[in-house]
Amino acid sequence: MSLTAIGAGIAAFTGIGAGIGIGVATGKAVDAVARQPEAEGRIMKLLLLGCALAEATAIYGLLIGILVIFFLQ
Repeated sequence: MSLTAIGAGIAAFTGIGAGIGIGVATGKAVDAVARQPEAEGRIMKLLLLGCALAEATAIYGLLIGILVIFFLQ
């Protein structure tokens, strides 16, 4: 039981990486829009795509954590 909980906790750490990645990407996008306001539409499209991909890794980690808890008991 305890090794299962440790494994699920490690899988949940993917949320930390996703949060850092989204924060860095947002900061760079704000900086880019400040430098080139006319490119805002393209920058925002790329930002949303990157954030979606980063968030997907966090969701995969959460899913793995849930699967570890329920199927490895």
